[in-house]
Amino acid sequence: MWDFIVEISILSGGLIPLMAVLLVVTLAAVVERLYFFNRVLAAGRAMEHDVQLVKYEGTAELAAVAKHFEGTIQAAVIETALAARAEDVDAMDRQIDETIMWQLPKLDRFLWVLDTAVTLAPLLGLFGTIIGMIESFGVLGVQGTGNPTAVTRGIAHALVATAGGLFIAIIAIVFLNYFNKRVRLALHQLELLKVMVVNRLHGGGSDQYGRPRGAHGVKMATKPHALAGANQ
Repeated sequence: MWDFIVEISILSGGLIPLMAVLLVVTLAAVVERLYFFNRVLAAGRAMEHDVQLVKYEGTAELAAVAKHFEGTIQAAVIETALAARAEDVDAMDRQIDETIMWQLPKLDRFLWVLDTAVTLAPLLGLFGTIIGMIESFGVLGVQGTGNPTAVTRGIAHALVATAGGLFIAIIAIVFLNYFNKRVRLALHQLELLKVMVVNRLHGGGSDQYGRPRGAHGVKMATKPHALAGANQ
């Protein structure tokens, strides 16, 4: 196996080891982003639930939610809203928008690695294959057609570079599209939380279902995530 790896590395002009490094970097970015978005989106769903239960001008409840989810990107929305509580709704809205903009780099972090791998990996594979085929045709020019096996075997090994590049690109593009969808979901959570918090501080109030005051409904039995532990 080691001899085979060395052989195809030589035939590809040394690009196979470089592609292996690119694969490792791509997989590392995928694992990190999977963990990040799983944690962020789960926290966002829980915060949506908790903020939905907050009544009009429930600043203490909002502060409890922000403290419970402290360190998440969504908690910054509530913290900014509470800090701008004394200002008018337009000023609060602008300050929350600024906070959301500061959180954006955290969402698309390392996605450039996947974007680069989608383009770079096939090009490296093609370049490695071309180098290998040049070497194989060089053997053909020296030995003629007397040993066709040596030529075809070299070409077959050189094509491994193309296959490797396509393999890396397929992995990268699948997860790049997946993470782009996660980014959009996270942004939707941030925008939804902004609207929910502004409505509860300046919007005239809402009931525990998030509906305008005066709407009727059965009392919700579910406790907020942030306050559930305090009553146990």
